[in-house]
Amino acid sequence: MRVRVGQGELELVEGDITQQDADAIVNAANPSLLGGGGVDGAIHRAGGPQILADCRRLGGCATGDAKITTGGRLKARYVIHTVGPVYPHEGGQRAAAHLSSAYRRSLEVAAEHGVRSLAFPSISTGAYGFPIEKAAPVALQTAMEYMQAHHEPLRLVRFVLYSRHDYEVYRSALEKLSE
Repeated sequence: MRVRVGQGELELVEGDITQQDADAIVNAANPSLLGGGGVDGAIHRAGGPQILADCRRLGGCATGDAKITTGGRLKARYVIHTVGPVYPHEGGQRAAAHLSSAYRRSLEVAAEHGVRSLAFPSISTGAYGFPIEKAAPVALQTAMEYMQAHHEPLRLVRFVLYSRHDYEVYRSALEKLSE
């Protein structure tokens, strides 16, 4: 599913974030940035040791912030590492604010580095326990607001959903936001 937003496009696909042909992909990282499970582990494995070496120099990352490294062996030139909230610890509005910040900071870092196409996973909806039905509208709304306010250089923001269920949740949320 693809919709026009501002001067660019927002797209939903089902797939593997590590296989995306985009200028940058976003990593749902932990605060150490030194790898982990889920999306984080998959990106570190697929991208190789250069990503870990770059992450070591960054000194970690706060919840809601984002930092950039090389893409290593990935198709993407860059990996933008962001830390989403751990839902059971924050819950409700505070978790939503941190999640929105993680998406917004990733978009800002991408723009600062001339990224024209960016692929996101569904941040915090795996091990961090953020209910995907609550996370999808936050993610999409944040991206759409950013794209409407900033026309350069981002032209494509893609959400890469690992399962059919996740894709359908995001599709439904995008349809509601596009009405």
